[in-house]
Amino acid sequence: MDKLLGNEGRLLLLGNEAIVRGLIEAGVGFASTYPGTPSSEVGGILEDIASEAGMYFEYSVNEKVAVEVAGAAAASGVRSFAFMKHVGLNVASDAFMTLSYTGVRAGMVIMTADDPSCHSSQNEQDNRYYAKLGLYPMVEPSTPAEARDMLVEAYRISEILGAPVLFRTTTRVNHARGAVDLRPVQRPARKGRFEKDPQRFVTVPANARFDRLEQLKRMEKALKLSEASQLNFAVGSSRIGVITSGVTYTYAREWLEDVEILKLGFTNPVPEEKVLKFLKGKQRVVVLEELEPYVEDEVRRIAQQGGVDIEVLGKRTGHLPRAFEYSPDLVLTLGSILKVRPEKEPLPPVSIKLPPRPPVLCAGCPHRSTYYSVKKAVGKDGAIYSTDIGCYTLGVQPPMQCADYTLCMGSSVGAAGGFAETTDQKVVAFIGDSTFFHAGLPGLINAAYNRHNFTLVILDNRTTAMTGHQPNPGVGRDYCGVESVGLPIEPLVKACGVEHVRTVDPYDVDATIKAAKEAIEFDGLSVLISEHPCPLAVKKGGKLATSRYAIDQEKCIRCYTCVSRFSCPALSKEEGVVSVDPSLCIGCGCCAQVCPKQAIGVIQ
Repeated sequence: MDKLLGNEGRLLLLGNEAIVRGLIEAGVGFASTYPGTPSSEVGGILEDIASEAGMYFEYSVNEKVAVEVAGAAAASGVRSFAFMKHVGLNVASDAFMTLSYTGVRAGMVIMTADDPSCHSSQNEQDNRYYAKLGLYPMVEPSTPAEARDMLVEAYRISEILGAPVLFRTTTRVNHARGAVDLRPVQRPARKGRFEKDPQRFVTVPANARFDRLEQLKRMEKALKLSEASQLNFAVGSSRIGVITSGVTYTYAREWLEDVEILKLGFTNPVPEEKVLKFLKGKQRVVVLEELEPYVEDEVRRIAQQGGVDIEVLGKRTGHLPRAFEYSPDLVLTLGSILKVRPEKEPLPPVSIKLPPRPPVLCAGCPHRSTYYSVKKAVGKDGAIYSTDIGCYTLGVQPPMQCADYTLCMGSSVGAAGGFAETTDQKVVAFIGDSTFFHAGLPGLINAAYNRHNFTLVILDNRTTAMTGHQPNPGVGRDYCGVESVGLPIEPLVKACGVEHVRTVDPYDVDATIKAAKEAIEFDGLSVLISEHPCPLAVKKGGKLATSRYAIDQEKCIRCYTCVSRFSCPALSKEEGVVSVDPSLCIGCGCCAQVCPKQAIGVIQ
């Protein structure tokens, strides 16, 4: 990633790489995040190059903390950047809402990476409404090059207003590639000085009322900036208009003709005079945007207040869907109301039917043996399985089926308490180590305080695996010149008031079953910590076991326990014969422990 530190040239960059380049060109001195797709690559790159760029970077324990530490940096005169996936802004919202009251002294940008179509998320909420709710100026790029340009501009806007700016991207911007011309790098101010101003920064009610008036004044100023901003512009000339924001602008430019397009990049506040001018003289206007009718509703309001009688087509009229991300093919469906370029045709339907390939736990994943062991311990009567957000959510699939209820990060623990108090069923909750530090601790303290009776299984694979193996407080920190030791989970759990706590290695299946039985049978709150490193992370470090397993076909009785109840991807059944794929087997040996006839063993 050293290429991102150069002073000149042209690079083909991933959107998230272009965002990092924007931070470097803007002279950002402080960045913080909790990892989450589609924003994860930004953190991975900063982990490698932040020190060389003169920037402080951290993986915060959650998104709320990420906004808090970055807000303090900006209040001290250091340009800062807090970034997260869209649902992370829900976690950060408490700090986010009040930060808009106090404002900042140096530029601060908060990136929300939205995920239309739920590619890697539990919902596809439209975070543009957070800009309205929190009175944040907001900008939205359409391409990687715009992401770099708009990020630099967002810092200028932030410092003109003394307010943080919301930088809203979507998956197709974060993960697209585009050419980016490098511009001179601005060396960041790494250190600042906080000048005390309690009336502004201590939001007791009397001060908050003062800050509220200042916040409204900033938004009046922001509207003038939006009206004058080059991020909002029109292209073409026609009595048919299209108003776009985000990645849909690229679809409109490529696929539509004989239309005038108003491209909105500074989308809160929406530039009312510019929109009104665009509407006048048009026969009709189509609003092209993903997810909610955010811009469409603003256009309708502006038209009504400005006395312009015009047909506005979009989601409200049923011409465009509210659900899921858009595509060029969707734009082509507007052929009845817009003119499509004659050379453009929809892609032909795929004639080959590919078999479905659902995501699965990796070969050798310790979560699989944990789930297998817990189900054996629970027995035939079963239990309510309250689970959480992470790789282990894949436990919902057969044959494990250890997921009955999921809401958000950390919810498994709180929900388990609710199930325990309102049913007479056994309740087992699952949570990962990173998620436990992120949002599980309050739920565990609540369970101990209220004497809820359930078993919590902490799946500690020594990393934040789902988003790319980022570190978490349990494993410590060793990047960007900062080193810290990991916080052991067991004493932390005991300090929360939990009496029954056990730690096991899930690769020892019998020991895990025994410990799970003891935890489940305990009368009260119990915690089982299942600790074994993620094999993919171990493989990255070059320390994966060299042992491989195979099936002795003479001993195998074709009971299929290994594939029907354990179901490791390295095991396959063809024409009634089960075999181990040596290219997938990582040598954990769990399948050998599951086999009732000891037909699986190490290859000699």
